[in-house]
This record gives sequence, C-alpha cells and structure tokens, in this order.
Amino acid sequence: MNDFSDLLAANRTFAQDFDLGGFDGVAHAGVAIVTCMDSRINPLKMLGLEYGDAKIFRNPGGRVTTAALEALVLGAHLLGVNRILIVPHTRCAMARFSEAELRDKVSESMGVDASWQQFHVIPDQVAALEEDVQTVRSHPLIPASVAVGGFVYDVDTGLLDQKF
Repeated sequence: MNDFSDLLAANRTFAQDFDLGGFDGVAHAGVAIVTCMDSRINPLKMLGLEYGDAKIFRNPGGRVTTAALEALVLGAHLLGVNRILIVPHTRCAMARFSEAELRDKVSESMGVDASWQQFHVIPDQVAALEEDVQTVRSHPLIPASVAVGGFVYDVDTGLLDQKF
C-alpha cells in the first residue's frame, strides 16, 4: 500500500476548521474553467475567485475533450454556469513535445514500450484553443447566452491573454 499519511494528516488539519459543509455545489460566480492539470495553475486565485465560485475541469493541455463538454453542458444547465473560460498555458509539455517524444519519455521512465499510448499533443496551441472555443460555442446543448472565451495563461507572469 502506498504511503499517503502526510496527505491524510494534512486533511485532518484542514477538516478541523472546515466550515463549508452543506454547500450547494452551484458555481456562485457563474464560471466554468477548462484548464491544464499543470500544478503552476491555481484556477480560482488567477481569477480572484473563491471556493464555490467556479466549476473546474482539468486535463493535460487544457483541451475541450468529450468529458469536458459533458461537464460544461451540466454546468450550464444545472450548476449556474454562464461564463466558460478555456485556458491552456505557456510552456505546456503537451505543446512542447511531439507524440513520439512523450512516448519515448514514458517508455524510458517505465522501462516498457509506451508506443501504443496516445497523449494528444498540441502542435499549434492557439489554433487548438480557437477550435475548442468554437466547439463549445457551437455545441447544441450549451445555450448561446453562455459567454465562452479562450485565454492563454502565462506561467511566468500569472497573466491571462484573451485570444478568442
């Protein structure tokens, strides 16, 4: 069994002052964010939001996948979402490496062949962002009243640059 004791101890400390029980789960600021899993991104803080203000969907590269679309549709209809931000970031491994390079890195790290694994690299981050914004804007189950924007987060300055 893996050792999670440090994290469980931190959780017990967190729970001692926990006062958010019974929260309704609605995005109180009406915001949904699709962004990368990169640990340099703090989605709430980068937008001046607090716990409960936004729905956050994270994946490698911050792409609008089928699962992300499912979350956005539910957010728009059940969870008070009226603004969607799609936010990839600078210096992203998904945009920096090729499929072959990522497969080689994983193969080397694991000591087994990873040539079969898809990583869905992003050769042109801005073009992918434009495609994702259009995908969300044109989705038949996301109301036209929901604002959709495409931004790039700079991991070195903390600034967002709106592209779409």
